[in-house]
Amino acid sequence: MNNNSTPNLNNLFQAAQDEGLLSQASMQALNVIDLGAQIQAGLGVNVDDVTASEVILVTIMPDDSGSIRFSGNTQAVRGGHNSVLDALNDSPQQDNILIHTRYLNGFVLFPYRPLSQAIRMDTKNYNPNLGTPLYDQTLVLLGTVLAKSQEFADNGVPVRTITLIITDGSDEGSRRANAQDVAAVVRDMLRAENHIIAAMGIDDGYTNFRQVFQAMGIRDEWILTPGNSESEIRQAFQVFSQSVIQVSQAANSSNQSFLGGFGTP
Repeated sequence: MNNNSTPNLNNLFQAAQDEGLLSQASMQALNVIDLGAQIQAGLGVNVDDVTASEVILVTIMPDDSGSIRFSGNTQAVRGGHNSVLDALNDSPQQDNILIHTRYLNGFVLFPYRPLSQAIRMDTKNYNPNLGTPLYDQTLVLLGTVLAKSQEFADNGVPVRTITLIITDGSDEGSRRANAQDVAAVVRDMLRAENHIIAAMGIDDGYTNFRQVFQAMGIRDEWILTPGNSESEIRQAFQVFSQSVIQVSQAANSSNQSFLGGFGTP
């Protein structure tokens, strides 16, 4: 990354608002004073260093809360994330894809970078033992997606994004945001029609994940609700991988019809 040209988040969000892409509610939710440093940590590669004529931003937020470990799903989440990297590396559009992984409690595994430089989750860099600040960190994640996509748009590069939020519980521990704040940003992004925001709720036996994610503005067709087993979790990641590949193929063929949902896994 070229640190000499760190993008100005205020300018990026202001440009998005000026273009009618961000409402006042979203601007308030994405308050740069509060979230700026966290968003900057994910921006990664300099736009000038990307030679692709069209870019797909893939963004993944694995849950690193203690309940993942208590449920015995640590390896399933690790393996699921890594299987997405493998699937995308095998796709013809791999050179158009930039990827960023940030854990649910804010740890940046790696900022946006080419697929070839993505870091795999392993026993050293993933030890789920924290809480579930779902709303706070979803705002940081979406703010990062928005800032990076605006950066490319400002440089005349067409960009599409597909984002996956993963949790095995409802929000616990958010200090500044609620579901409505997240929903305001999600609504604005979906209205622009170049963003997909998906969510995976790993069954904990009692959380109604469709209800949780719909309150955050996420469309029902982009919600995955796997059971609490390694095979079901892996399958859900596989469904996401297939959707990313479809999105990248649609972008590459100048097909303006955007993917309509996961369908039935």
